[in-house]
Amino acid sequence: MVDWLLDPYDFAFMRRALLVLLVISVVGGVVGAYVVHKGLAFSGDALAHSTLAGVAVAFVSGGNVSVGALGAAVVTALGIGWTRERARVSYDTAIGILFVAMFSLGILILSRRTGYTPDLMSFVFGNILGVSRADLVGAVVLGAGVLLFVAAAYRELLFVAYDPAMAATSGIPSRLYQYAMLVMIAVAVVVALKAIGIVLVNAMLIIPAATASLLVHRLPTIMLLGIGVALVSSVVGLHLSYYGRVAASPAIVLAAAACFIGALGVTSWRARRIVAPPPAR
Repeated sequence: MVDWLLDPYDFAFMRRALLVLLVISVVGGVVGAYVVHKGLAFSGDALAHSTLAGVAVAFVSGGNVSVGALGAAVVTALGIGWTRERARVSYDTAIGILFVAMFSLGILILSRRTGYTPDLMSFVFGNILGVSRADLVGAVVLGAGVLLFVAAAYRELLFVAYDPAMAATSGIPSRLYQYAMLVMIAVAVVVALKAIGIVLVNAMLIIPAATASLLVHRLPTIMLLGIGVALVSSVVGLHLSYYGRVAASPAIVLAAAACFIGALGVTSWRARRIVAPPPAR
């Protein structure tokens, strides 16, 4: 049994995959708790897709595609906040407008190129087993930046997440922290982007936190349990990939979805026990 668990990590690429998934799990668990609480699940998917514009610009200009992805995600996050304020539309509407515009820009730029661009495919579908040492270092740096920001501004972020109007009347710059929360989501998306791709990145940001929120209710506990769910899903998915010879990224996401279904079953069972009448004597 021990050999079955440890054999995949005889290979350096599997160890790098596990380490980058550790970073993604911690960052996703922390940021995902805010995303789920604020109902911003669509934002993660939109920001992931918007990175295609930055990736495309960097690719055709010979720049660093990770830096391009980060720039596009941050610009889109700030644009979502600005559009919501100026146009007086809902978050979903602002996200939808910016998401479609940035994704279309990326497609437009790529349509000008001829031939196949394999480097971009890893951003679209993910390539967790092809993560390089440089990718790992980049994920650690960005992830550490997000976690340090959350630690430094935890009280303000918590207040704004629960009641932005009350936070503003208490002297907290609520508007600034709402923008900061969107940028935080953007950076979290880029941390996971190279590993699991544009298509699946939102799943690892949302599913672990959503699973945790079914079982516990305090934000710090949701964060911790979300990290645990993400880590378990990552390990299970990696082993399914290694022994089942299937793609790693979707295997990880499906493992997380299975955890969510399991948690939903537990909460449904609890609810039935609470409402069920006592047995007749």
